Amino acid sequence: MTQRRQRGWLKKETRIPGETWVLHFRTTRKSDGRRVENKIPLGLIRDLPDKLTAWAEVERLHLPINPVDSRRGVTFGDLVLHYAEHELVERTESIHPKAHTTIKGYDRALRNRLLPKWGNRIALDIEPLEVEEWLTTLKKEEELENPTLDRLRRVMSLVYRHGQRYGLIPRTQESNPMRFVRCKTTSCYEAMIITPEQAYAIVRNLQEPERTLTLLAAGTGLRISECLGLQWQDVNFAEAMIHVRRTWTGGQVGLPKTKASKGPVPLHPLLAEFMLRWKKKTAYSDPGDWVFASFRLKGKQPRVANMLVEDYLRPAAAKAGILSSHRDDCGRLVEDDPRRFGFHNLRHSLASFLVRIRTDPKTVQTLLRHSDVKLTLQFYSHAVSQDRMAAAGEMLIAILSHAADQSGLGAD
Repeated sequence: MTQRRQRGWLKKETRIPGETWVLHFRTTRKSDGRRVENKIPLGLIRDLPDKLTAWAEVERLHLPINPVDSRRGVTFGDLVLHYAEHELVERTESIHPKAHTTIKGYDRALRNRLLPKWGNRIALDIEPLEVEEWLTTLKKEEELENPTLDRLRRVMSLVYRHGQRYGLIPRTQESNPMRFVRCKTTSCYEAMIITPEQAYAIVRNLQEPERTLTLLAAGTGLRISECLGLQWQDVNFAEAMIHVRRTWTGGQVGLPKTKASKGPVPLHPLLAEFMLRWKKKTAYSDPGDWVFASFRLKGKQPRVANMLVEDYLRPAAAKAGILSSHRDDCGRLVEDDPRRFGFHNLRHSLASFLVRIRTDPKTVQTLLRHSDVKLTLQFYSHAVSQDRMAAAGEMLIAILSHAADQSGLGAD
């Protein structure tokens, strides 16, 4: 008897990004055998103006909305559906919960790359060499970086390993072709490093609160998601410490990147002055308020990192002559530098500066809360807190020392 395959149905729903096409379909719930409704957002109606284009998007994505039937060969799409149902969900009770940014990244890789290419293929028929050839083609035609290609390989491997774990495919080495796929992992990209003099020039071209935010990132090495995730209750002026308890990225509150990332960061007196000045100026200064709250949303959410980079940080770097720019027909300065430059470059620059002035490597690694948990925890146990405070202040002192011969950076 041939298994009946469903197509699902489309509905329009109002979501935060706007009116959205959503595909609805039914699956059998394993806990009680009942048929339950599921849905997958396809895209905004402004991008998919009618049902015809919406259905075309369904076909393009090869969405695996039908259950796995082992009597016909298990397709890669079948494995993806099972993987998504069990792994691409945020479960706080899980032993190894995935951050929502990780879930979104895996989901994008599956929808945009892996399902359109491999979704309808029998999983055990996919050969390692044809995957390598596909990755090579992507590199040549779309100029994707090696880490991006390796991420696709790793996500594909996770899907296969998930299928093996649940017995959907055999648990042999040969049943996971990704074990034999070769892919370079190193990137040709080199982060743009700026000097304290250049950082000072950028800061001078910023107003509040972008000025204090930039100094915070430049002087502590905090990731921008960690900066935006700060609430005033996390900033302990009395003990001169900043506690990293949450992140803000992709419009959601998340956990710090690693266990080591939860370590407190020294609040140097120079930075504390700017933080206090901003706290007195902002309308959102209660303990539970965001330090860098969105004015448009009346303090309910933090600011958006991409907007801060595009609207403030990069234009300030262009005014300082660090990024290339040109004048438009109206005489306005337009930044046009193709190089990647954002708040994470400030983190790289801090590390580079501290190494250059011969700061003890253990202190540097501890201050930056390196992602290698074993090494970082080891360094935490040996680093002296006064050394960390001095290291945190060196960059700020170097930046702000240029104000001696110029007008100061007081609050506006």
